[in-house]
Amino acid sequence: MRSILQKKGLRFIFAANVISMIGSGMNSAAVAWYILQATHSEIALGTFAVVQTLPAILLLPFTGVIIDREDRRRLVMVLDAARALVIAAVAVLAFQGKAKVWELYAMNMLVAAGFWMFWPTITALIQEMTPDDEFIHANTFLLAGVQGGWLIAGALVGFVYNKIGLGGVLLLDVSSYVLSFLCYFAVRKGRHVVPRPAELHADIVAAESAVQKFFRELRDGVQFLRGHREIVMLGISWALFLSAMMTGVVVTPPLSEYFHAGAVGYGWLNGGWGVGAFASAFYAPMFIKKFGARRSIAISLGLLAILMTSAPTMPFLALAVVVYALMGSGRGITGVAMNTSMMERIPQHFMGRVQNTFYFAGTLLQVLQSYLVGAVAQRNLIAGFSVIGFVYAAGFITATWPMRTTQPMELTQAE
Repeated sequence: MRSILQKKGLRFIFAANVISMIGSGMNSAAVAWYILQATHSEIALGTFAVVQTLPAILLLPFTGVIIDREDRRRLVMVLDAARALVIAAVAVLAFQGKAKVWELYAMNMLVAAGFWMFWPTITALIQEMTPDDEFIHANTFLLAGVQGGWLIAGALVGFVYNKIGLGGVLLLDVSSYVLSFLCYFAVRKGRHVVPRPAELHADIVAAESAVQKFFRELRDGVQFLRGHREIVMLGISWALFLSAMMTGVVVTPPLSEYFHAGAVGYGWLNGGWGVGAFASAFYAPMFIKKFGARRSIAISLGLLAILMTSAPTMPFLALAVVVYALMGSGRGITGVAMNTSMMERIPQHFMGRVQNTFYFAGTLLQVLQSYLVGAVAQRNLIAGFSVIGFVYAAGFITATWPMRTTQPMELTQAE
């Protein structure tokens, strides 16, 4: 694990993720709380979750080719800069007391467009810069950075929101993007693109137009998945996990209101999740080594299903925070195990396209799930939590589905 921290580029990547996730976590929590207070509607929160996924549905089928074709570090820097500008514009409106709910929806649509391109890019960049035998440690550090940022954000947002308001929180997020941009700038110099195997029928490829080449590369990614069904099943589990996790924003603020705890209670729930996820970085490698990546995914998804269903039945807030901490731990183990499995089995030059396929499926599910959960939770909060628990349970089933393993990554790279 020390060898990971000895690499300058990876150190800056992990630092950037801690910083940016502090801002993003505070932004997401503050906007969700503002919307609930302005509308008093779980359906409005469902809409908030949906607008964050609409850009993904439009972009993810195509951005995987860009991730595999371009310098991933520079791509991340562009995404950070663009998101900072969008949030800064809305922060100005919030300070003037002019920010409207539809403007927050629009901001999150634009920021989410960068978010859904950012995560496949950063995962592919870490795979590119990490030795094959260090994938699990690299993913553990990535999780620690991301969840460490969310932990700090969760611990702060419920308390600072009442003092600095929505505009102040958004300005902090802008600052975090600026610092993250500088960290990625220091990762390495020059343009770096992942090398690809020699193309078959090079004469035909050379004659292709840019559009023809783009769609051929898109089809190549689909063709790769057709020959690797175990990766498809892993991706289905990932999509279900992603959609359930992202829909949590619909039910967590109402849970705080149920306990009459306000913004501070919301901060405690987010903080509990962050503590659990951050703590899991310390034992996730040992857990995965003991049970194997696939079994670890199944165990953690099964626990998430049970815990999510039980969270709103807790008699008081402190126990709900404990349940959220355990769910954060399950999220951490699932994330490390899934990312590691993908890095081990997917060649670097396919990573962007394959990941985007699963992100697309997960976001499409989230669109459907968010409105369903919002409508159900509006009438019965426990039932709303149970819908999310059911999706986690479906992920458990796909993770345990018997599947014959095909070629490992070393062989597919030679194809």
